[in-house]
Amino acid sequence: MDRDFADFWNLLWEVGLGLCAAFALLNAFAPHQDLPWKPLDLDHPIGQATAAKVDDFELARTAAPEEVKAVTDACIQVLREAGVTVERAGDRDDGGFCVVRGAVRITGGAVTPLPGDAVMQCPLAVRYVIWDRQVLQPAAEAAFGSRVARLDSAGTYACRRIYGQADPAARPSEHARANALDLGGMTLEDGRRVSVQADWDGTGPRGAEGQSFLKRIRDGACRVFSTVLTPDYNDAHADHLHLDGADRGLCA
Repeated sequence: MDRDFADFWNLLWEVGLGLCAAFALLNAFAPHQDLPWKPLDLDHPIGQATAAKVDDFELARTAAPEEVKAVTDACIQVLREAGVTVERAGDRDDGGFCVVRGAVRITGGAVTPLPGDAVMQCPLAVRYVIWDRQVLQPAAEAAFGSRVARLDSAGTYACRRIYGQADPAARPSEHARANALDLGGMTLEDGRRVSVQADWDGTGPRGAEGQSFLKRIRDGACRVFSTVLTPDYNDAHADHLHLDGADRGLCA
């Protein structure tokens, strides 16, 4: 009996050592972006753990003010470490489901500029920067040999239900929490413009290259944002890409 017990503990010890060695190897050689315990770095490619790391900055609707501040400050720090100029935006409460807490405003830095005074939830801003660096700009250079200089239209906050419905049974839009970004098109550094409405089907000014580019940035967005809606989804999205950070997933 004593021998069996000793053999059992020796086996456990060997298993433990094996697991420690495997963890050390994984920690040393696996891609940073695939390891959930590594800090989020916006310059790394999109990995298996990227979405979960961004989700760490999401706030529950019932979060206490001190939690809102702590989580948002940590989120802002990640953006600033990535060279993004960002400031905290004021909270707002327009009644009912139209409440924005822990939002930010990107004002410059190493990211494609957003037009207007776009205010968005901080995790959405993080998703946007990742998408810009890892998807949008590489796709533009591959398709057109030119980087994107600016986005031509970008809607974020709007106190409304989905599709602007008046039916009280309709689901609130993620725009009502500044947790969604609508993009209508972009202008390249060489002056050419790509429009979702004109170029999605490949018959617009940018031709097949424009269509391929838009589909590529849609596919890449689906790896970063939880919901991505395009002209393929319905007529309400015929002229823009809808990107949001809702707790449900849909790519269409």
